[in-house]
Amino acid sequence: MAEAVTIAVDAMGGDTGAQICVPASLQLVRRRPGVRIILVGQREIIEPIVASSGGLPPGVEIIDARQVVAMDEPPAESLRKKKDSSMRVAIDLVRDGRASACVSAGNTGALMATGRFVLKTLPGIDRPAIMALLPTRHGAIHMLDLGANADCTAEQLFQFAVMGSVVAGVTESIDRPRIGLLNIGAEDIKGNDVVKQAAVLLSASVLNYVGFVEADAIQDDRADVIVCDGFSGNIALKSMEGTAKLIRHFLELEFRAGIYRRLAGLIAWPVLKSLGRRLDPRRYNGASLVGLNGIVIKSHGGADVLAFEQAITVALLEAEKRVPDRIRQLLTEQAI
Repeated sequence: MAEAVTIAVDAMGGDTGAQICVPASLQLVRRRPGVRIILVGQREIIEPIVASSGGLPPGVEIIDARQVVAMDEPPAESLRKKKDSSMRVAIDLVRDGRASACVSAGNTGALMATGRFVLKTLPGIDRPAIMALLPTRHGAIHMLDLGANADCTAEQLFQFAVMGSVVAGVTESIDRPRIGLLNIGAEDIKGNDVVKQAAVLLSASVLNYVGFVEADAIQDDRADVIVCDGFSGNIALKSMEGTAKLIRHFLELEFRAGIYRRLAGLIAWPVLKSLGRRLDPRRYNGASLVGLNGIVIKSHGGADVLAFEQAITVALLEAEKRVPDRIRQLLTEQAI
């Protein structure tokens, strides 16, 4: 029988803190009885929410942590002054082997800085990266870095590709994930020196490198993993999110413009509902801080119960697949 996976949840992180994190954790454990969760945070806030949610189910425990990292708090400040924060204690549990992974909806910069300080990076990894799953025409794609590293070397982009290949391979059951480099053109002559040098490294590796991918082709299923620096990746991600919001806004305006269009909206409702499900960002919540010597998953700060539960599910999958060990192994094989 497989050993139960334990997830440490920063119950105080995010825009709404324990009001979302605690019910989501309890809901997941009740659906998956073999999972264990440690809720980390201020006990006097967590316990009433647990009581109102049906009590503490088997497999869930509470660890008291007195401090909370604010969403706008400088990372260095939280590292120096908040060693008893819910975020820090949750990551400490991963370091100490009491938890297989940590999930937090808290301050991204503080989470990355604390994860790197406490867990360190894997051998061969210069910098951790933020990696998330994004919808495509026929499925989903992994993309990194999405904001942790504004400037990168060619070697670091190569490391991102190795990490992305491992995560996509083990979580999506892809034998040889296709790796694409985000660039301003698909031709070999396009791009800056860093991207061109990274392409040379990837071409010489055993990774399944498929070449450059332009921003408008990210969701065309030309690759399973898109690699980029954090500056470009974050801009691309926010552009996609903004476009989705704009399309939704225009659709709402059109279907409110007169009785006939409202009737058309009613007729089209099943299609629109299905489209909404496919594009629901809650289904893709949970970004991996890959490259750390442990599993840390970042939930969106404004996540609801469904979205936060999805982030815990990502942590469970990576823990079950032992993602850091797989990355370590492939980096040894692909040493540069």
